[in-house]
This record gives sequence, C-alpha cells and structure tokens, in this order.
Amino acid sequence: MSSKEILNQFEQTYLNDINLFLSDNLSNFVSQSTLQKSMRYSLLAGGKRLRPLLTLAVLDAFNVKCNPDLLKVVCAVELLHTYSLIHDDLPAMDNDNLRRNKPTNHRIFGPGMATLAGDGLLTLSFEWLTDNELSYEKQAKLVLALSKAAGPSGMVAGQASDIEYENHKLNLSQLQTLHANKTGALIHYAVDAGLIIASDNAQLNHLLLSFADDFGLAFQIYDDILDRTATVKELGKPVSQDGIKNTYPNLLGLSNSIEKLKETILHGKKQLEIANTEYSLDVSILQSFFSYFKI
Repeated sequence: MSSKEILNQFEQTYLNDINLFLSDNLSNFVSQSTLQKSMRYSLLAGGKRLRPLLTLAVLDAFNVKCNPDLLKVVCAVELLHTYSLIHDDLPAMDNDNLRRNKPTNHRIFGPGMATLAGDGLLTLSFEWLTDNELSYEKQAKLVLALSKAAGPSGMVAGQASDIEYENHKLNLSQLQTLHANKTGALIHYAVDAGLIIASDNAQLNHLLLSFADDFGLAFQIYDDILDRTATVKELGKPVSQDGIKNTYPNLLGLSNSIEKLKETILHGKKQLEIANTEYSLDVSILQSFFSYFKI
C-alpha cells in the first residue's frame, strides 16, 4: 500500500472512535448547559484529529491496544488543541469569524462564553490525563509533558511571540523557535504521550521525538504555504491572513518555503528509517503521516 492508503486505513480505524468518545463523554464532565454547548460546538466541529492520531500511531508501533480508558488519555490533547483554536479566534487575538467552515465560537456564543469554553477544555484535558487506570507515575509524566508543551515555555510562548513580533521581521532561527513553540510543541507532546505510555528506550524515543519535531515544522510550513495558495473552502478558514505576519513564505518566498518543507520531510523520514533499522520498529503508520503534505 502507498503511504496515503496506509494513513487512510489508519484514520478509518480510529477517527470514528475518537469522535464518538469526544461526543459521548464531554457532557459527563460539564455541569453548566450553555458552557457545555459552547465547548461541544468547537470540539465537534470537525478537524483532522491529527494529535490524538499521532499518539495512537505511536501506541500501534509498540503494539499497545487502545481501550476506552486509554482513549480518554489519548483524546486529552484534542481538548487542549480545541481550546487554543477558540482563544486564537477571539477578537483580542486573531479576530477570525470562520473556523472549519463554520462561524467561530465567539460569533455564536459571544467572546465571554467562548473564553470560558476554552478555559473549560484546557482544564478538562488535565482531568482526563489523571482520571484513568494508568500508573500514577505515567499520569504525572503526561501532565508534566502537556503542561510544558501548552504553557508559557511552549504553545503560549509561541502565541505571545506571534503577537509581539507581528510588525517585526524575524530571521529564520527566530521564526523556527516561534513555531516550534506555537505549533510544534503540541505535536511533540502527541508523540511523547505515546512514548510515555509505551516505551522506556531513551535512544529510540529520541529518534521518534526528532521525527515529531520535523513533522511539526513541516506542518507549520505547509500551513503557511496553504495560506498563500489555497481557498477558503479548501481550508475552512480565512486565507491570505498572513501578509504582515512572520511566516515562511514571507521570509523565504514561496518556492524556497516549498524546498524547506521537502528538506524537513526528508529529515523526519530519515529518523523513522533509523528507528526501523536499529530497533526493528514498524514505523509505516508514522511515516504515512507525511502523506498529509501534498507537494
């Protein structure tokens, strides 16, 4: 099978499970009806579920079977990711009106309730990481990893830099740091979560986390490219929004950004090849995630 076919098969196996779990379980953890509707509106608005799928791909590589209890742990990152999207869209941030081809949360529920919906999803993600049958040690490691990835030395730091430097052109190293935090940190966590659950081999984990960082960088470069080349209908959100922002096409130009994307994908694939060669790890599903990038 081609990489695209492998990814499609994997998504068919798990996407419905993820969406059903989120739909069936959110209401059990939210006691205020309007808040629940607001949280549910954004959480179930669609999306690739890329981050929980990455965690599941790592678990699959280590032959760890996913049950409903473990799926709660896996889905915690999707709660947190959705919170970040709600807050990104707020009038005080990007002030966007469209997300996944639907009005953004604050356009339906107002900025105050949208802010609280994001707060609720953020805190619930940590409840799901600890309300399960994993060992206390693994729960603590997951909470620490997600806190670092999402917090003031991770995603929030990247968002702050994005705001602060909106009218200040960054160099390539600065831009990579910004996006390693803003976008890459949660993708790094998604792979790390699977490793915390399934692997205690430090050298192998290093290779897979290097893949995660390459995939996160590729994801951001590709997203920047699509802002230049795709339509609103294709992306489900406004395009051509990055004219004054620090993006790869704005810094490197479109053609050089595409070359940087290819170079990053090649390096990520190499990390997986080493993991396969040296540790006999089946990385075919993880490698198939690179088929997301249509270049």
